[in-house]
Amino acid sequence: MKLSLVIALLISFTGAWAQSKKETASADIKAKEQLKIDKDKKVYMLTYFRQRYPTRIEIDAQGKTVEVPLENPMLVAKLHIALSTDGRHWTALNDNNPVWEQQMRDPYVRRGPDGLWRLLATGGGRGNDREKVGPSCLFATSKDLIHWQVEGALPLMKDARDESGALAKNIWAPEWFYDDETKEYTLVWSSSYKDAGWKESRLWYCKTRDWKTFTPAKELFNPGYSVIDGTILKHEGTYYLYHKEEEFGARTGERRALRVATSKNLEGPYTNIDGPLNNGQIVPVITEGPTVMPDPTKPGWLLLYDYCMTNRFGASYSPDLINWKVEEDVSFPSEARHGCVSLLTPEEAKTLVKAYSSKN
Repeated sequence: MKLSLVIALLISFTGAWAQSKKETASADIKAKEQLKIDKDKKVYMLTYFRQRYPTRIEIDAQGKTVEVPLENPMLVAKLHIALSTDGRHWTALNDNNPVWEQQMRDPYVRRGPDGLWRLLATGGGRGNDREKVGPSCLFATSKDLIHWQVEGALPLMKDARDESGALAKNIWAPEWFYDDETKEYTLVWSSSYKDAGWKESRLWYCKTRDWKTFTPAKELFNPGYSVIDGTILKHEGTYYLYHKEEEFGARTGERRALRVATSKNLEGPYTNIDGPLNNGQIVPVITEGPTVMPDPTKPGWLLLYDYCMTNRFGASYSPDLINWKVEEDVSFPSEARHGCVSLLTPEEAKTLVKAYSSKN
């Protein structure tokens, strides 16, 4: 990459960061004004971590990896919580500080059929012999979203090997999906055997009933491009797999953005449904970390995601889970990354607001 291009990218992202910083500050204020919890309104919870990337990775025409520095990097790889009643304007609890000091990225928090909150996350999964079982992810539980307990580090790829017999290098953005019919939990994540998690990555899955024994990992989705950040929604007998196409550089062009694939079976096979953007994508580049929720304000759905290189969050609306349009009037906590949305009762939301207001 020529020096002039590097400089141009630096100027572009410095400006974007400055604008983003102003926008997020005013957005936080606006969100606080709009959050009103009453017994007749549903309240949604967004769990996330915070980051501003230190570099943007590019691949030149010769296949060389070039890291372009970005302005004012930061990382708070811990659990954060925000609340909303409309899905578009979110109020961060604890002044956008962590609600738990455990190290993690990509926190996926959902309530199980037994009422227990289960968290899966990238990182924080220590205690296993990585040389023997490969990478692990964090597994934790909570009864009230205030007190958390680490249940262990899950080496989900311990039984998988590549052609050379090598273990995977990473487990990224693990999530779980509960099947009401089979009473099983399906865990989904991305892994790669390469020297970087974004290279030739695939989505994998395993199953468990008791969170103690897990089936061997199997490949869930291999679309012919590197893929990360998979999340599954079931609606009217169809499974929707939202994911990030992780391709970029001189050979492919800029393709780091979200797509959707569907299947009639949880374990696939999944078929991509081409969106209207960038030859098949459903939201603008560069985006990742999808989470889907019912639209609280009208029939339809909201897809939330983060613009990871410009440090802002976005939302799109769809009446059918396939065709998406970007929502312009949104506000999210500053530097929020890779969210997961869950439904709370108004009483639970009030308890969280009280708990994390008292901590300040």
